[in-house]
Amino acid sequence: MNDRNFSVSIVTDQTPEMVFNAVNNVRGWWTENLDGATLQKNDVFEVRFGDVHYSRQQLTEVIPNKKVVWLVTDSRLNFLKDQSEWNDTQIRFEISEEEGRTRLDFTHEGLGPDVECYGACSNAWSDFVLNSLQNLITSGHGSPAPKKDAG
Repeated sequence: MNDRNFSVSIVTDQTPEMVFNAVNNVRGWWTENLDGATLQKNDVFEVRFGDVHYSRQQLTEVIPNKKVVWLVTDSRLNFLKDQSEWNDTQIRFEISEEEGRTRLDFTHEGLGPDVECYGACSNAWSDFVLNSLQNLITSGHGSPAPKKDAG
């Protein structure tokens, strides 16, 4: 693993198509406070977590049932000294088959231990990917940040 990146993985019995569809259902696992589109290359969406986190992502690569890549084009993380720390980082979802199961590798490129957000952001990503996204994949029900938390 590159020490400038944060990565987690899950393995499931669900099909690559089910995993791909769940990843693209960002409102279903990350936050309901989302404006924009999350399905096709060049789609742009914005998310908010109250007044603490705002970010805009553009889908730069979409390969059905294989890969989704978001480029963070703007961010404002109000709890950091450098509130735009996420700018120009990439968030990757890579889907592969492994011994009859489906593997999802999540990587936030540029979120390494040497950046201020690493502790809080890696913990949040772990929770959203390993719990909310995995539950959306396996049961059809994630646990995104609810709409009422919007700032």
